[in-house]
Amino acid sequence: MDITLLGKALILGIVEGLTEFLPVSSTGHLILAGSLLGFNDEKGKVFLIVIQFGAILAVMWEFRHRFIEVLSGLRTDTRAQRFVLNISIAFIPAAVIGLAFGKKIKAVLFKPLPVALAFIIGGIVILWVERRRLRTRVESVDDMSTSDALKIGLAQCLALVPGTSRSGATIIGGMLFGLSRRTATEFSFFLAVPTLFAASAYELVKNRALLSSDDISLFAVGFVAAFLSAFVAVRALLRYIATHDFTPFAWYRIAFGLMVLWTGYAGIVHWDE
Repeated sequence: MDITLLGKALILGIVEGLTEFLPVSSTGHLILAGSLLGFNDEKGKVFLIVIQFGAILAVMWEFRHRFIEVLSGLRTDTRAQRFVLNISIAFIPAAVIGLAFGKKIKAVLFKPLPVALAFIIGGIVILWVERRRLRTRVESVDDMSTSDALKIGLAQCLALVPGTSRSGATIIGGMLFGLSRRTATEFSFFLAVPTLFAASAYELVKNRALLSSDDISLFAVGFVAAFLSAFVAVRALLRYIATHDFTPFAWYRIAFGLMVLWTGYAGIVHWDE
């Protein structure tokens, strides 16, 4: 296996893991990183699908006790049943809209310029939300209603636009709808499991013809890198939100988006369309 390709796989795996659960858009970063590394052909797109499973596994491992508790009590525990119902309700909107409009969205918006603009707009929205005095009425995931879940599910639909950030849309949306910062963040993590798994599995089956046993080492490097970096990112974010808000992420998004626009306009980086 080409050592250069393995290096690219390592970089993209780390990018995926670090950005998947932060409000900065993993898809946007991967589109730009793939463009910069020249790793955005059809095989590269399948690679990005596979390494998402590493990020999913990291969340499942971090919250393994909660998932085991839910599964073991699903038949008799009303709390576990409510948890699964809320996740299911929140999952449906993005799944339906993604299936209906996914191809059109990818054809038009999966390009550096729209991604950069989404970064900037998302950052401005986060700044606006953080400067508002939000009333918190839900302090735990177990206290969420089906209405809360549906609202967050609708907010997640915004993440179909690359550069918006799935975690950003669900966390910031949850805070706007009355969830505490930690509750919104945790629910975003839980919702990521069925959402990312379904999206990745669908794309993987659709593009299975591009899979090859020759690429096992490439995919393995990206998968492990995504798992480890996502595990670190999830734990770090949970610690961070205990005493901080998301303002730094907002400024990062704005600065990053402006940098992409400037480097492209100045001809410093020829972003591949």
